[in-house]
Amino acid sequence: MTAEPPDFTVPEPDGLAGVPLDSRERFNYVPTEGPDMDTFVYGTLTNPEQVAQVVDSYSYVGAAVLEGLHPVEGRYPTLAPGGSVGGRLLRTADVAALDAYEGVDRDLYVRVSVPWVGDASQHGDRVAVYVGDPTLLDVADDVHWPGDGSLEARVERYVDDNDVTVRPAD
Repeated sequence: MTAEPPDFTVPEPDGLAGVPLDSRERFNYVPTEGPDMDTFVYGTLTNPEQVAQVVDSYSYVGAAVLEGLHPVEGRYPTLAPGGSVGGRLLRTADVAALDAYEGVDRDLYVRVSVPWVGDASQHGDRVAVYVGDPTLLDVADDVHWPGDGSLEARVERYVDDNDVTVRPAD
């Protein structure tokens, strides 16, 4: 059985009321062109209309399942240790736009690399996953990332120590 992406209702971020959704004013970033990166998306970026407002060029390259982390609801969708979640693989070269959208520079989310268990010739051997800071996203559940250090370090350690992977959806 494949886990389906959750239906998240995302509230309007503070200070952005009245700014058109398709406006680049929402995100403070410099567009970049680099190699394409595959990112596992599980929340708002599973919606093509939302992605089109964030990056100029992208494609969905398949349905996927993230094993070892599960979704939690909060102000914005995020992940917590254990379980699994269905989503999509989003391919784009504009990593800076995704980072800006996810608030990486404001420490709202961290981007971590997770092993891909599938045909590496199509996706490489790792994909990116954004994980939000539960203390900043007002999550409903008690989320604990074990260990010391930054959220990024704790999530990366959890991914490595607990065989967290992304695989093609059945």
